[in-house]
Amino acid sequence: MDQNIDINSLDDEIVIDLALFFKIFGDMTRLKILFSLINGEFTVTDLISKLGLSQSTISHQIGLLKRMNLVKSRREGKSIFYSLDDEHIKSIIMQGVTHILEKGGN
Repeated sequence: MDQNIDINSLDDEIVIDLALFFKIFGDMTRLKILFSLINGEFTVTDLISKLGLSQSTISHQIGLLKRMNLVKSRREGKSIFYSLDDEHIKSIIMQGVTHILEKGGN
């Protein structure tokens, strides 16, 4: 895709979708879940243990992340494993971390 896209050439729907996409990263709980999933697949139970959050909180946020196509799932028996939808998501998160660290963030 061309890196020099004029925002005025995009349909309003695309701009709205882009704004919603970036809004997802504005929540600390969702970021913690996404950051965990960088390291592989996890069940909701795994994420509860790892992040110390409630089952309802994790499930709610995973549902939102799935609807926004940032997370995918696969079933193995009775367990559902969640992972990042693709490498783009990892790249976006890691670029954000790199940016913050380079700018002297905590």
